[in-house]
Amino acid sequence: MDKNQITRRALVLSGLALITSGCSGAGWSFGSGERGANPNLRRREVAYSTNEAPGTIVVNTSERFLYLVEPGGRATRYACAVGEEGLSYKGRATIGRKAEWPSWTPTASMIERKPRLAQYAGGVPGGPNNPLGAAALYLYRGSEDTKFRLHGTNEPWLIGQAVSNGCIRLTNEDIVDLYSRIPVGTPVLVV
Repeated sequence: MDKNQITRRALVLSGLALITSGCSGAGWSFGSGERGANPNLRRREVAYSTNEAPGTIVVNTSERFLYLVEPGGRATRYACAVGEEGLSYKGRATIGRKAEWPSWTPTASMIERKPRLAQYAGGVPGGPNNPLGAAALYLYRGSEDTKFRLHGTNEPWLIGQAVSNGCIRLTNEDIVDLYSRIPVGTPVLVV
């Protein structure tokens, strides 16, 4: 047999490897099916009326949806988890930094509110067990980090709830999609 010929066995084995590998790409790897059974939590394009320019991210904390504004009165809608009562960021910001599989260190105020987080005061390295998930988009006001993030989660069943210390959580699949679509400097409005 010619060394350059692909065998049927090699083709079948490579196909099996792709099927069993879960979601991956560009350094991302996590299990599929994160969104659960609720079809309302699936990412989708929707009609969206706003005065915000295309490319702007709008987070509606009461609806628990994040919108990436598209041209022509449309948006990509992502379900999200938001901050517990009184802990949500509100207002305008920009994406000041992006990170894949970021590390996480709880802030002093987080540890004060939830003393059990003190065990993580030294930080948690990036990876599937990190609370920030597959990626983080860091919200800045001017040149100052607000300490609020749009990020993935290792608890996708909490999407649609008010549970975080103020950050906006998306499934890892959705934060990877959003991360790939927006640059640093993207405007964000949280209402």
